[in-house]
Amino acid sequence: MPRFLVLLCGLFLLVQPARAEVARGRDGIVSSVDPLATAAGVEAFRQGGNAIDAAVAVALTLGVTDGANSGIGGGCFMLIRRANGEIVALDGREMAPAAATRDMYVKDGKAHPELSQTGALAIGIPGSLAVYEYAVKSFGARTFGDALRPAAELAEQGFPLSKPAAGRLASVAKELWGFPANRDVFFHPDGTPFAAGETLQQRDLAASYRGLAEHGTAWFYRDPFPQKVAEWMARNGGLITAEDFARYTMKSREPIRTKYRGYDIVSFPPPSSGGVHVAQILNILEGYDIARLTDADRLHMLAEAMKLAFADRAFWLGDPDFVPVPRGLIDPAYAAGLRTHISMDHATPVEAHGTPPEAETRLFEKHTTHFCTADRAGNWVACTTTVNTTYGSKVMIPGTGIVLNNQMDDFSIQPGVANAFKLIGGEANAVAPGKRPLSSMSPTIVLQNGRPVLALGAAGGPTIITQTVINLVGVLDLHLPLDAALAQPRFHQQWAPDELRVEDTLPPPIADSLRARGHKLVHGAGGASQIIGVEPQTGELLGASEPRLPSKAAGFGK
Repeated sequence: MPRFLVLLCGLFLLVQPARAEVARGRDGIVSSVDPLATAAGVEAFRQGGNAIDAAVAVALTLGVTDGANSGIGGGCFMLIRRANGEIVALDGREMAPAAATRDMYVKDGKAHPELSQTGALAIGIPGSLAVYEYAVKSFGARTFGDALRPAAELAEQGFPLSKPAAGRLASVAKELWGFPANRDVFFHPDGTPFAAGETLQQRDLAASYRGLAEHGTAWFYRDPFPQKVAEWMARNGGLITAEDFARYTMKSREPIRTKYRGYDIVSFPPPSSGGVHVAQILNILEGYDIARLTDADRLHMLAEAMKLAFADRAFWLGDPDFVPVPRGLIDPAYAAGLRTHISMDHATPVEAHGTPPEAETRLFEKHTTHFCTADRAGNWVACTTTVNTTYGSKVMIPGTGIVLNNQMDDFSIQPGVANAFKLIGGEANAVAPGKRPLSSMSPTIVLQNGRPVLALGAAGGPTIITQTVINLVGVLDLHLPLDAALAQPRFHQQWAPDELRVEDTLPPPIADSLRARGHKLVHGAGGASQIIGVEPQTGELLGASEPRLPSKAAGFGK
């Protein structure tokens, strides 16, 4: 990793959110969106666990404290760099039920997005737990039950809601109230949702965690949980059966690898679009001396590269087990061709996707939270997990405390129809039985001379991809400290709609320069990023967490 610079220069970096404190740890590091989850990861280290144990402890605790964004009713992508140098990509993405059909959200020729976003038809078969159990059993130093039991105790005892968590709950209170099992958990007897500072207890979820600790994921994928889901589905017009849960399989996939500024960038392959397009955007940027550009030029050029990548995403990306996804998307020569479409003087309309080399023959194998962990032995984990939008489908299965995802909305429910994140998809991402929907999750690990120096990722729908690129550019090109990289003003261009979403902290002179080049600026480029690294001189592990939220990074030393 480049030597960290203390002095920041340039107008672009003068107006920022407050920078989070950089955590340091000789033997372990954890960065997550929630202080209680980070503490659970540190405790896993303290109890003799490694970075994989810490990551799973964080994930399961987030399922208690950050249920609006993640939980065992959702999916995940986990990228692991083992101490022996092996890199493992574990795909716990949700799957469509066997009864799913291509046009299940189309009535009288018209798509009905509300059906893919709320209720029974919005739910895919969850995969996070399959990954967590496999990761601990295969690469951890503790047991799956060791990670579950403290989280179960926290769910039962309760914890005070943070202001952001209470805000998320209030934002979907009407939809949550529509499913009776939510009412005793998230609401007062008078029907008002719990507010910031009030204690949220989840006793049914605690019991479910204890069932998992005793019986493993067989409790979730075989019995009794699948039967409860099937019974609820039968009463509420859903498609999912107990057999759908029994058929779920976690997949181990080959990671995506590319080079940038002499570093090896390792990220997640399809059905993640994130890894593909992080690599694609970086390949485009490779042709520019980023550090020497003015702030306005840099932002303009990055936005144009994002636009080109998202145009390709809309056409080419889908589940590689069902559709051909070209490896040529991450070919440096293809990126060089795309680069010729970028003018530094003005925003260039992108009418359609590009065509990468050997598009038909060279193929990939057939609301969200991110966290990172690392240990002194050289185990590093970057993991992104989600139930999709806030509280997913809003469906809590009675008696379990488990809120299920609405990941079916990440399919293209009809070509040209935008999903909840305004993303357009094509035939490659159409609904099919047993298929995994496209994702923007982008867990990424950066290596230098074969050794890990960064792990990062983000939450925030399609902005996950662009946040990850911005943070990589901040550290690798601009040589920013980890906390300063996370505090950079954010921006996002996803091709359709053709607008540049910017954070309110963007300085007015830069905004004016971008408008003069033809960019349509829209305020609202949020998200949440986490990053860990290593101090090159001492080997000490470093961590920084999202400064816009009450998140936390913490180190561990024996």
